[in-house]
Amino acid sequence: MERRQFLRNTAITAGAFALLGNKSFASMLADPAYQFRPLRNNVGMFAEQGGTIAWMINKEGIVVVDAEFPDPATHLIAELKKQSELPFEWLINTHHHGDHTSGNISFKGIVKNVAAHENSLANQKRVAQKANNEDKQLYADATFKDKWKIKVGDEHITAHYFGVGHTNGDAMIHFENANIVHAGDLVFNRRYPFVDNSAGASAKHWPQALEQATKQFNKDTMFVFGHAFDPQKVIGTMDDVKAMQNFMEKLQAYVAGGIKAGKTKEEILQATSIPGVSDWQGDGIQRGITAAYEELTKI
Repeated sequence: MERRQFLRNTAITAGAFALLGNKSFASMLADPAYQFRPLRNNVGMFAEQGGTIAWMINKEGIVVVDAEFPDPATHLIAELKKQSELPFEWLINTHHHGDHTSGNISFKGIVKNVAAHENSLANQKRVAQKANNEDKQLYADATFKDKWKIKVGDEHITAHYFGVGHTNGDAMIHFENANIVHAGDLVFNRRYPFVDNSAGASAKHWPQALEQATKQFNKDTMFVFGHAFDPQKVIGTMDDVKAMQNFMEKLQAYVAGGIKAGKTKEEILQATSIPGVSDWQGDGIQRGITAAYEELTKI
């Protein structure tokens, strides 16, 4: 990130630094290679390489959602330790992909507990065994199926599972008092998403999962997204969640319509945009089309 852009972000959020003290402001200026900033009610975000991280510091301890890769995770841990000497209570994974869990290992011996959806844990183990790198993993020791809740200090943190989507193990993590949700990779904000059929994804059910999210949270909820086409837009609103829902509906409808019309997979893959969607960008449109096609033609 360019230093000028970083400093602008710092100025925008400067009012929130009173929660964390002057040390936070100084530490942010120290390394402009990553974003580390508070959002509200002692909850903040971190982004360097991989899926965006959410963090919370209060009078009882520290909670982190997702871990990127080992080096970024180490940078985050160092920043958080500058803010507080309290223990790392929980590391929570939104799902198993390496750009969200490879950094778990950096928390080994530091964090008390790791949590994830039961399918996320199974997927992480399966992928690690296949890659023969289980020694580089830190697995969840607490899992859940539909809903899971903890209390750390004055913050209630709830994990919601709305069914299959990006994978079969994605959860949204809600910091209830702050009303901030880490949506993980259930939202790629204006960026063509990865639909991981190898991990039980469903392009067809994904928008239904997002529909449940729009009913669970409200217009004042702030969202942390796993990815965005514009790195500055990994923080968003309910409107962005609804836009992602619309994209997935249009993606599925486009592929289903092509199949019904008798088009081949190659013909459907020729699309350079999804009909009815004008603001999704980046590489990877074929990945989503391929995944939807494979799901809809599966016998």
